[in-house]
Amino acid sequence: MAKNTFRGLAAASLLALGACGVAYQSPSVNPVRGSDAKVRVLKITPESTIVANRSDYAPKELPPFFFNTAGGGNVRPGVGSAPAPVVEYQSKPSSLQTRVPPAPATGPYQIGVGDVLLLATPQAGSTVEQLTGLLAATNSRQGYTVQDDGAIAIPNVGRIQVAGLTIDEAENSLFQRLVENDIEPTFSLEVTEFNSKKVSIGGAVANPTVAPITLTPLYLDEALAAAGGVNAADLDYASVRIYRDGTIYQIPLDELYSNRSLARVQLADGDAVFVDTQYELTRAQAYFEERIRLAEFRQSSRISALNELSAEVSLRRQDMSEARTNYTTRLELDSVDRDYVYLAGEVANQSRYTLPFGKTASLADALYSNGGIPTQSGNVREIYVLRGSADAREFGAITAWQLDARDATNLLLATRFELRPNDVVFVAEQPVTRWSRVVNQITPSLIVSATNAATN
Repeated sequence: MAKNTFRGLAAASLLALGACGVAYQSPSVNPVRGSDAKVRVLKITPESTIVANRSDYAPKELPPFFFNTAGGGNVRPGVGSAPAPVVEYQSKPSSLQTRVPPAPATGPYQIGVGDVLLLATPQAGSTVEQLTGLLAATNSRQGYTVQDDGAIAIPNVGRIQVAGLTIDEAENSLFQRLVENDIEPTFSLEVTEFNSKKVSIGGAVANPTVAPITLTPLYLDEALAAAGGVNAADLDYASVRIYRDGTIYQIPLDELYSNRSLARVQLADGDAVFVDTQYELTRAQAYFEERIRLAEFRQSSRISALNELSAEVSLRRQDMSEARTNYTTRLELDSVDRDYVYLAGEVANQSRYTLPFGKTASLADALYSNGGIPTQSGNVREIYVLRGSADAREFGAITAWQLDARDATNLLLATRFELRPNDVVFVAEQPVTRWSRVVNQITPSLIVSATNAATN
């Protein structure tokens, strides 16, 4: 009796397996043909991929505070002008811009405060000394430093203003004063120490120094040589920056070496030369701020302006950092409007794939960002991208773009097929997978039924 019962159950099971469409339901893409067709299946080919990618779509963008920088801004009127940066803080540029400073005004050297003048006058001697030429050897040579008020003090003559005068003009002024004081106006005047006009050189040089401007003009190559030369192994973003009158000028180092005219740029009093090996202006700005505070620019209003600008930049950075943090938190809480693609069927992880900001995503991105297609259960012949019609009049119309990946070379098309919001990526199951699942679902009930029948 038990055997007959078991055979009956087996026969019933076979009938159930034969009608597996009733015993087990699995999703599939079923195109409807005819005049009322709502689902059409199109093969993914190079030509159809171009057609599918033509649909209008603008990826969502990150808010502007993810791209803005804290630099820039204007110094408030009445405080003073701050150095204008050559390159704003940004991602690495393709090349450095060349900005050559204008040539300074030319003319004879003008005596300044701190210069040391050498005054040579003949000493009284005998006729024999004069005849033998010994008088020249016994000249009185006295050095005089140009003081803060621009004058030198000569005994028996008094103070003579020489600052701002050329050597010839100073000699004429001194000649007039000697005549007025009944002193023999036989003398010679020269500058022995040049201390009033200087150029500072720093950065990637062997010996940072301060070079004086003398009777002859000082050129850029000479200033760099005075500092021991440039120490820069990588010339891609190395440059020489010249700070003059609140403006930064820039000469890329490779152009400086290849263009002789750039090497002969004439420097002016108060110039600060900085050799920078980075494309950011951070080191150069720090150097010039130090020059401003220590020597070159003594105006307290300009220092205050730089401090105010630095505080403003700091506040901007804090605001942008807080805005970015808040936006990231909103993303984590899923409160930001995003575009999604849905993965279904025989994929490693049925899930929702978020389309990226600022760019399109491909079918391959969605599949392989979530584990790909299981080779044992997924039917690589039937990989679909289900896309609804954008026309409201065809609300139920669906296009099923089918990728046949049995030929692995077709996977290259998956990297070129662009996804759109609300696409559904569906992978059908293998026929043997469907059969296996039917067997797995029915076998436990067969065993229980057979056991019950044997027990009875």
